[in-house]
Amino acid sequence: MSSVHSSAVSGVEGHAVFATDLPARYVHVEHVMGTAVSLDLRDCDPKEAAAGAASAVRWLHEVDALFSTYKPDSAVCRIDRGELPPENAGAEVTWVLDRCAELRRATDGYFDAWATGVLDPSALVKGWSVQRAAEALTARGLTDFCLTAGGDVVSRGCRGVRGVRGGRGGEGDQEFRQDGLPWRIGVQHPKDRGALAAVVQAGDLAVATSGTYERGAHIIDPHTGSAPTGLLSVTVCGPDLGTADAYATAAFAMGRRAADWTLTLDGYEAMTITDDERVHLTPGFPLADPVEESR
Repeated sequence: MSSVHSSAVSGVEGHAVFATDLPARYVHVEHVMGTAVSLDLRDCDPKEAAAGAASAVRWLHEVDALFSTYKPDSAVCRIDRGELPPENAGAEVTWVLDRCAELRRATDGYFDAWATGVLDPSALVKGWSVQRAAEALTARGLTDFCLTAGGDVVSRGCRGVRGVRGGRGGEGDQEFRQDGLPWRIGVQHPKDRGALAAVVQAGDLAVATSGTYERGAHIIDPHTGSAPTGLLSVTVCGPDLGTADAYATAAFAMGRRAADWTLTLDGYEAMTITDDERVHLTPGFPLADPVEESR
């Protein structure tokens, strides 16, 4: 694991921007839940940032110990083997299994923690746990950060501020205001690890992507028992990362039906990329505006 604290101020050219200020910054990277988890905090007190990061990664390790399908002594593995009744596994496990059942009903069975024949709630757990970590950071007063775990991201606030020229002041001078710079979250191209398929503009947002490039062909259509066809990736954005993660998994399991199904989601937007590399966006999908970024 590693942590870095820094602060910087840099200029940005352009007629509407006179400066970009990147306030005090703290970055922490941790390997947990089989992936790299990174926390990028802005405009923060270094001691509070370090304490918040330590608490967040401690929570994620606790979640991994409970829910990992690769650790024989985890609660999930013991439940799957019939050694531990779910109701005796603790409040967190009970909540997750109940939520999995709700999501299975909400997605016509395409989200199913038993899709492979063994208990595996990972498609909810990672997003849910990262969301909980983000909420704990916010409760500490850390308001500007981006927390990333594989293809799952929660952002809060902004990544910095910029001064923008406005209209004329009372004495003929131009007025200036400070605008928050939104986070820009890259969605990896499903066929090229070195390229982006899209950039999402985010303030307070959760972004989850399902595809085959992070863990291979691990998503199963529960109705057929086979890997779905016709898709390269599905990205879902909305207020809650656990739900977005589950929706992205369910949509990918649907195959080519995914783009139409995501249009029915309440409060969530989606980008679906089919295997012919066509991109389907729901009307409110928050693509970043490259022109706005350059101003």
